[in-house]
Amino acid sequence: MPSDCISFQNSGYFSSLINDYLDQKPNVQPLYHRFPTLENFGPQIEEKKANFPSPALPEGEGAAINNKTVYCKKRAILVAALEAQYAKINASSATLNNIKLLNHSNTYTITTGHQLNLFSGPLYFLYKIISTINLTKELQQQYPEQNFVPIYWMATEDHDFEEINYFTFKGKKFCWNRESTGPVGRLSTEGLEDFLTIFSLELGSSTNAETLKTLFQDAYLKHTNLADATRYLANTLFGDYGLVILDADDANLKRQFIPFIKEEVIKQTAFSKVNETIHQMGNYTVQVNPREINLFYIEDDLRERIIFEDGLYKINNTKIQFSEQELLAELERHPEKFSPNVVMRPLYQEAILPNLAYIGGGGEIAYWLELKSFFDAVKVTFPILIVRNSVVLATEKQLKKADALALTWSDLFQKQAQLINNKTKQLSEFSIDLSDLKQQLQQQFHALHELTSKTDRSFEGAVKAQEIKQTKGLEQLKKRLLKAQKRKLADSLSRITALQNELFPNQSLQERQANFAEFYLENGEQLLPKLVDEIKPLSTNFTIITF
Repeated sequence: MPSDCISFQNSGYFSSLINDYLDQKPNVQPLYHRFPTLENFGPQIEEKKANFPSPALPEGEGAAINNKTVYCKKRAILVAALEAQYAKINASSATLNNIKLLNHSNTYTITTGHQLNLFSGPLYFLYKIISTINLTKELQQQYPEQNFVPIYWMATEDHDFEEINYFTFKGKKFCWNRESTGPVGRLSTEGLEDFLTIFSLELGSSTNAETLKTLFQDAYLKHTNLADATRYLANTLFGDYGLVILDADDANLKRQFIPFIKEEVIKQTAFSKVNETIHQMGNYTVQVNPREINLFYIEDDLRERIIFEDGLYKINNTKIQFSEQELLAELERHPEKFSPNVVMRPLYQEAILPNLAYIGGGGEIAYWLELKSFFDAVKVTFPILIVRNSVVLATEKQLKKADALALTWSDLFQKQAQLINNKTKQLSEFSIDLSDLKQQLQQQFHALHELTSKTDRSFEGAVKAQEIKQTKGLEQLKKRLLKAQKRKLADSLSRITALQNELFPNQSLQERQANFAEFYLENGEQLLPKLVDEIKPLSTNFTIITF
């Protein structure tokens, strides 16, 4: 069974919009800037320079480095923020070097973003980050005069706690039950001791189990909030690969975004531009709908929409309100209290990072495709959009089972009902599709219709009724025959469904269901290096990795 067996487009797991994007259909091309090829990064680099200028900076905003590169004010603020955040943890030399490189005008980032899912959440958290790391490696080979830094943008300002407070391990859901009303990154980790106690019972006492327990304890019990815990976790897993983890819930970073926040509040450009794009998208499913103001007002225990009503800017579900002048004054004093929603967050990212590309899942890329006209309007370079890698992890034993059952990966990616029907027909000793009989029946009734047209046309209705009745009867017989064959082949079909359920838990993609701990428990320290070695960042095929 091949390791890159089925394309995203043929897998059945991506929307028509993403399939057409990957196929570069003409009607989708206006929704993006450059398609993700190594060659297209050359012009992307040249264009991004305009947003992060290095020469001729005003006095005090730049300084020479080795007479070749200069500090840029945007870069200096970014580096200062990262250095402050990394002061809390033991970073690798590769990561610290990448942070320093961000001061240089020939350094660019590749970014992925993810929520602060408990203990990393589903497996695709790993695949996103590895896609990002591996792309920087490929770009470094293609463009040796530049530097490329992988960025994990932590979604610390989200407030959908119910989406991140759990993970699944060996089919069991482990959930952290507590209240959360503000940005999740600021949420206290207090109370996770009991969670670890329960989870530890499932892990057992092997060497790999003890490593996982220690990792959880060090991340969540030794850090006071979810942002710091997640940074520690991601740094432990990927620090040796030079990953830089950014928490953009930062006053100095937000200060760089003030001009865009002002435009959003006063002109509401995103609302008009994104709605124009949605109108042009035709029958594609809309991933996100813009609001008139795509900003939240946040404090430690508050994250509520800013709405404009009766001439005032009001904070939804509170008594807080501002005039325009008061709101702009609040923005200047406390930019950290203004938080972008899903429409504005991509712009915030591209405004503060020297970023070339964003790597995300199908749903993420779908909403990015709604934003290009908005980026054009505010004169910020639109990044190259890359659908993250998707992986199925399998054991040698599972592959041997698949071979013994004559299953291909195309078979296993089918919906289970379709798979069972198809395999029943293949395993049956005789044909049960009855298509030949149906064709004969149609020919017989065609002759009868010709006969009635030559005699008494009053028989035409009776002939038509008989045709419908006998066709339906044949379909019913086909269903009963298929059902009978399923009973006869129950043993083989049971083994087929059991294998598919192992590889596609809950009849879904493994990467959306399982947590990495399940596979670390079996494979230990070889898990991440093998993933890094085999994942190809610009591939649009599912990758099968065997342990």
